[in-house]
Amino acid sequence: MARGRSSSSSSNKWRYLNPAYYLKRPKRLATLFILFVCISFFVWDRQTLVREHQVEISKLNEEVKMLQNMLEEMKTTYGDVGAKVEIREADTPPKKVIKDDPIDIQRRERVKEAMLHAWTSYETYAWGQDELQPQTKNGVNSFGGLGATLVDSLDTLFIMGLKEQFQKARDWVANSLDFNKDYEASVFETTIRVVGGLLSAYDLSGDHVFLDKARDIADRLLPAWDTPSGIPYNIINLAHGNAHNPSWTGGDSILADSGTEQLEFIALSQRTGDQKYQLKVERVIAELNKTFPDDGLLPIYISPTRGTTSHATISFGAMGDSFYEYLLKVWIQGNRTASLLPYREMWDKSMKGLQSLVRKSTPSSYAYICEKTGSSLTHKMDELACFAPGMLALGSIGYDVEESKKYLSLAEELAWTCYNFYQSTPTKLAGENYFFNAGEDMSVGTSWNILRPETVESLFYLWRITGNKTYQEWGWNIFQAFEKNSRIESGYVGLKDVNTGDKDNMMQSFFLAETLKYLYLLFSPTSIISLDEWVFNTEAHPLKIVTRQQHLNWGSSEYVNKEASLEKRKAMIRLHGRKERQSHVVRD
Repeated sequence: MARGRSSSSSSNKWRYLNPAYYLKRPKRLATLFILFVCISFFVWDRQTLVREHQVEISKLNEEVKMLQNMLEEMKTTYGDVGAKVEIREADTPPKKVIKDDPIDIQRRERVKEAMLHAWTSYETYAWGQDELQPQTKNGVNSFGGLGATLVDSLDTLFIMGLKEQFQKARDWVANSLDFNKDYEASVFETTIRVVGGLLSAYDLSGDHVFLDKARDIADRLLPAWDTPSGIPYNIINLAHGNAHNPSWTGGDSILADSGTEQLEFIALSQRTGDQKYQLKVERVIAELNKTFPDDGLLPIYISPTRGTTSHATISFGAMGDSFYEYLLKVWIQGNRTASLLPYREMWDKSMKGLQSLVRKSTPSSYAYICEKTGSSLTHKMDELACFAPGMLALGSIGYDVEESKKYLSLAEELAWTCYNFYQSTPTKLAGENYFFNAGEDMSVGTSWNILRPETVESLFYLWRITGNKTYQEWGWNIFQAFEKNSRIESGYVGLKDVNTGDKDNMMQSFFLAETLKYLYLLFSPTSIISLDEWVFNTEAHPLKIVTRQQHLNWGSSEYVNKEASLEKRKAMIRLHGRKERQSHVVRD
């Protein structure tokens, strides 16, 4: 019986698999059909999702590969530059991407190798000292032992992607750079090389050690501006703060030395939030603006007591040059806002004055910039004045079409002259200055070459602004001349005479800071240190452009007194602090 029940139970279970069972029961058949449809739909839906997921994964894999390829191309293009990636606002139109030229890549690497040779030589024979003497393989402290070459080279190392060298230099700055020197420092040279170099390294890397050091040295320079007019003395003792002018100026301050600290000190105020630096340097321009002539040309000597100029030479070369450069660049540094128009207006006047000094040689019609004393012109042009073509090209952007063409055309003519300063000598390197005599075109005056950057600086600007690759070719020719005549086993040296090729024994810090940097950028994509985002100081240290909106009230006593008011408030805070400390002592 038990076996019989088991068999019957088993047959009852299997009846659900018999189709006849469902034919006799329509409701159960309908239920089964609905269940089948639901299961089929579920399976189909899962399979569809899987297929779509696989397609998405495939697309993502393709995008990853594409991005990897783009990344590799960017590494090749930018030469491993450690540049920061910034998010562009949605309403900013994308910039045209220019594909990197294989010849540019090759030349850029050659310049980078030259920088490595110069840096390694400095590192081996003069580490921590101001400059290298390559022939005798020793260092000298030309600037009081501030590590001038090292600080001057920081941003060049960073831009070229020389990360290991940059890090070692950074550690030296953090641990060994000491400004407490009983040394009579040039305010101008210390500002453009050291303050500028440190601020640029900060803007590029974001490392606060550079900003802290920049503030330290700037604080030591500030007493130089404590004069009746606000025009600074040009020499200061870094340890004691005693400031004065060189004896050979007759007590006057030098125009370029007094008007070429604005970019650095304004940037320092922007980065630190302390306005004292900006107020000091902008008072200089406010003072000069009071009596600024219609032709915008100032003699190279100014009285720090009266704030007036003396009867001296007007020059776009030594002792005058960078004053005019900074009138334009402070306007650019503030992002060309209307609030900074007084700078631009002063520069516009100066450029009209510059045009009045331009003459052409015979028979070849080389355009050149004369020097002027009183109403008399001297037909002499310094290689230092070869910064002017680049400045004119950069400034041409602010004019209408016709005026812009005029200034750009003048820039190109002057650049051709400067290039021929190089091409006219046996070594293909330029002398320090040139004279222009009727019927003789140009002849070299002072015949040394100390690795100066001004001509390649202008070629860089002209290439960036016009896209004309001729300027790259000229720059490459100059680089090859340096390689042929100035490179030795232990660094680079200048020439005592560009006609004979006799070598000197100094590797100037600006060769690494400026000459090689501008040559490297001449063969780099325009996105590297874009002129829309950076402005170069006169030592080729790029500083970030930061929009300024505050208006300059140079014509009012309020602006001139603002600095004194700020110092008075700070003195009151210090006095209050002393009283607080005294009260704590009494209570204790």
